[in-house]
Amino acid sequence: MTPDIDMAEIPAGTVTLHDARRKTHRTVALEPFAIGVFPVTEELMAELLGVPSEHPRRPAVDVSWQRAIRFCNALSEWEGLDPAYRVDAEVVTWRVDSDGYRLPTEAEWEYACRARSTKPQYGPLDEIAWTAADQVSHPQDVGGKLPNLFGLFDTLGNAWEWCWDFLDPARYGDYRVFRGGGFDDAAWSVRASTRRGGGPRMHHDDVGLRVARGGFDGRDAAQGWSVAADEENALIDGAVPFGWTPLR
Repeated sequence: MTPDIDMAEIPAGTVTLHDARRKTHRTVALEPFAIGVFPVTEELMAELLGVPSEHPRRPAVDVSWQRAIRFCNALSEWEGLDPAYRVDAEVVTWRVDSDGYRLPTEAEWEYACRARSTKPQYGPLDEIAWTAADQVSHPQDVGGKLPNLFGLFDTLGNAWEWCWDFLDPARYGDYRVFRGGGFDDAAWSVRASTRRGGGPRMHHDDVGLRVARGGFDGRDAAQGWSVAADEENALIDGAVPFGWTPLR
């Protein structure tokens, strides 16, 4: 029997996202959606995908973005929901009208994390997040620190969480975003606005996921993300600066 997954209903609102490289800000209006109260645990990952679970209540980490997508579809199918993703080899398409489980968009993630706070952290870091200051050597059981005002635990610290969005297509190609900071990160990285990412097949010992739900009208655009924006952000005007990855 698959363990229940607790979801919080997040009201409509707005969030302002910062693009450090382009030095731009944009405000996104979000429709209501649902998001996991906790990160996906080893227990839930094991039940759905048949992978080992040595520490059932810890966040599932070493999870690639592609495996996170597979997990979301498996959870949808288990509950009889229409899967949110169409997967064709390495190509993943979000069917935005589906109400199945999925990864949050960056805008959804940051809005849910902040819980209407405008500060880098929604509370004193030692009370809300597992970080390098705690001197732990691995992720801790979920729910061990205080939640934010939306009732979400561990959005900051403990384990980074994959989002749907590309990190920066012009500079990093197919890299996807993860957010939130991990158990071994200093306070500077454990902020609501911090963006990092990796390739869709990469996995890291401090990166997991938190699921979201919510279907929307329209096509190829929802909750601060769009195919058109992805295509625009992939354009490079002029020579590629030295040090960019991947070089083109």
